[in-house]
Amino acid sequence: MKTFKKYIIFIIAAILIGVLFLINKDMGFKAVSTIKSSSKEMILILPPIFILLGLMDVWVPRDTMVKFMGEGSGIIGGILSFIIGSAAAGPLYVVFPVAIAFMKKGVKFSNILILIGAWSTTKIPMLLFESTSLGLNFMLTRLAVNIPIILIMTFVMTKILKDDEIAAIYEGAKEQEG
Repeated sequence: MKTFKKYIIFIIAAILIGVLFLINKDMGFKAVSTIKSSSKEMILILPPIFILLGLMDVWVPRDTMVKFMGEGSGIIGGILSFIIGSAAAGPLYVVFPVAIAFMKKGVKFSNILILIGAWSTTKIPMLLFESTSLGLNFMLTRLAVNIPIILIMTFVMTKILKDDEIAAIYEGAKEQEG
């Protein structure tokens, strides 16, 4: 039963695609094609990320992560989280294994949220693309709006979530395989 619960979303999606094939065969083929394309992208992106996370796990001591990004890190931890998130490569789904690895290393919850926010909105390659295709003013305006929003969301989330809820998130991260 535990295995069934673990794959329930996959099973439901497979059933829905089967129903889609019965209703509209062309749309069903398009859905399968999209799934194949997304799966191929994930297969090419995730292994190098997991290798880098494994190396980080071995090469970067927990004490170092706690010192620079843990509870007592202050503004330096937030800045490092922002820089790491902005310098990141890869789609948004890659940040979640990174966040789990950081949680296991003792990174402060607010720094995890900053990392996720920066990864999703302020990646350097995206900023370069925006400045060349949409103009420097657009890029700077969007950046000026996004940075405060990341900080506000981080502040609100850390205030809304109770300590035991944050502890449960960290416990869930520890239970992840890898």
